[in-house]
Amino acid sequence: MAQITLVEAVNLALKHEMERDASVVVLGEDVGVDGGVFRATLGLTERFGPERVLDTPLAETLIAGMTIGMAVEGLKPVAEIQFAGFAYTTIDQLINHAGRMRHRTHGRLSCPMVLRIPCGAGIHAPEHHSESPEAMFAHIPGIRVVYPSSPRRAYGLLLAAIRDPDPVVFLEPTRLYRLFKEEVTDDGQAAPLDACYTAREGSDITLVTWGAMVHETLAAADDLAEQGVTAEVIDVSTLKPLDMDTLLASVAKTGRCVIVTEAPRTCSFASEVAANVAEEGLLTLLAPVRRVTAYDVVVPLPRLERHYMPDRATIVAAARKALAFA
Repeated sequence: MAQITLVEAVNLALKHEMERDASVVVLGEDVGVDGGVFRATLGLTERFGPERVLDTPLAETLIAGMTIGMAVEGLKPVAEIQFAGFAYTTIDQLINHAGRMRHRTHGRLSCPMVLRIPCGAGIHAPEHHSESPEAMFAHIPGIRVVYPSSPRRAYGLLLAAIRDPDPVVFLEPTRLYRLFKEEVTDDGQAAPLDACYTAREGSDITLVTWGAMVHETLAAADDLAEQGVTAEVIDVSTLKPLDMDTLLASVAKTGRCVIVTEAPRTCSFASEVAANVAEEGLLTLLAPVRRVTAYDVVVPLPRLERHYMPDRATIVAAARKALAFA
């Protein structure tokens, strides 16, 4: 069992599946010779050859279209989009083809593809490199959206995503790529998709989050513990389909819910979670659901980036407001 980073866990999962299944191929800009912009595909060309690790032109629409075509014809392609800001042109292909393939062919064809997208702020990147577009992808029928928060979670969820018979958008928080290491066993055990995970047990308030914000939310839970408050932290992990059973069970236990995301506030996925909790768990709530989000602005350049993103103090403040509601 090795201590590895999240980006190394992605690489490990790709290697494992490519060894296990000859139909798994990797494609994207600079994924071959250079090993990807974040080095997530480092060493794959040397191990599996250029026939299974394809460097593509700088054309995200082409990458998405090729991936769909490969998937329909029997391969299991894993495509990389270098940054989330470059992924918007892929939405055309996802909406019109990937998400519709099973429906369009009455189940005759499926589309077992994975679209890997590094995303999120906090790495001092220029414009178009720091977005959190999970709500856009979650809105597309027929698409799974997965967002790991740790090396172990990334390894297991990526294995599951590659093995899934339908299209998966796999969002990778760039801020966590090398932030910390975790013990990961390369045992080929896939983590369950469509499930939320309880990252921390608590009884006073439920904090719901995903991706990089799990890190800040756990830190906020530590701060609350020092104030005598036990916070339950739910790591959503698979945003679509959403595991409401786990969320509602937690809210029923604590009576209070704060949802944390670094995406802009309006129409964020936090709004979807809040609506579902209010709709299905209203009678268990002791206080209004609160959202902690980024602002409705373009992610600023590095000098203002830390002011844009929610932090542990912001999360604690929102939790205190929910706890103070009588």
